Amino acid sequence: MSAPLAEDDVVATHADARRSARPPLLITEPLERFLDEHDLGAGPLAAAPVGEGHSNVTFVIARGDWEAVIRRPPRPPIPPSAHDVLREARMLTGLEGRARVPRVLATCADATVIGAPFYVMQKLEGHVITDTLPAALDTAAERAAIGRELIDALVEIHAVDWDAAGLAGLGKPDGYLERQVRRFSGIWDMTKTRELPDVERVGGWLRAHLPTSPPTTVVHGDFRLGNVMFAPEAPARLIAVFDWEMATLGDPLADVGYLTTMWSGPGDPPPGSFNLSAVTRAEGFADGGDLVARYEERSGRVMGDLRWYRTLAVWKACVFMETNYRRAATGASDDPYLLAFGDTIVELAARARALSGA
Repeated sequence: MSAPLAEDDVVATHADARRSARPPLLITEPLERFLDEHDLGAGPLAAAPVGEGHSNVTFVIARGDWEAVIRRPPRPPIPPSAHDVLREARMLTGLEGRARVPRVLATCADATVIGAPFYVMQKLEGHVITDTLPAALDTAAERAAIGRELIDALVEIHAVDWDAAGLAGLGKPDGYLERQVRRFSGIWDMTKTRELPDVERVGGWLRAHLPTSPPTTVVHGDFRLGNVMFAPEAPARLIAVFDWEMATLGDPLADVGYLTTMWSGPGDPPPGSFNLSAVTRAEGFADGGDLVARYEERSGRVMGDLRWYRTLAVWKACVFMETNYRRAATGASDDPYLLAFGDTIVELAARARALSGA
């Protein structure tokens, strides 16, 4: 079983929930009944959080030898339409057998069961690479293979026939980039805590320089090394892609731009304080240009200049982080990690402006 619970009010019985100062994230008795109704394990429930829980919250649950994973939104308040776990589950169900995703075992739209909608998915065994490499993959040859596997998994996602997969209702096939800029400009206007001219200026540059998109594909929206799992042993083999809450239909180059912006290979410039893959600066890892070249080779798409997509990735990160920073600064979230975003957002805004040349 995973590590002990970080807080005593994360998982609670009905009686404990009534005494708690804030709502628990899982309530054991109704969850056990739901699992029984779907023939998922048997006996008392044990649960432990996975990851840091800054977005949708993930738990490993166990009943005897049976284990699975639950995904649910964070505690309220949350923005309208954000953290839609049932939409995420539908995406995973459509992609099963077509891309490297865990299997959805059950979904629950009834928020009264545990306090929010949720879904249960297959628990896989392997490594999620963040700050360090597992010993089995810590060689130059395996580091190179990690980059290749990452790109090959992305190419598979972009090759899915989304209509045949039943995903047509999860996004509009046309106008993705324009909607992204419009949506995140609106979010910035609603949630900003201060004036940051670089954010406004880059938003204007993105609107004025919209590229022509290739044919529509499934877009993951947060495709990076920390959101995938590799098999436990060498050779490096990517077995699952996680965190699909931002997924939609749109321009596949948005995923390529995001991945290469959030990736820092040994030949890439220093990324600054916002660095989601510092481990990839070790010898043997591909640099951003290598990743793009493999994507071109495997997908058959010609990349051209990814500057617009890379700028979009950094600019959106500014907006996301400002939204979460506001939640923490106003007391709507008790996550200290979010409160530390303030200076990083300023740095990212300057980086977005430098990328764009605006």
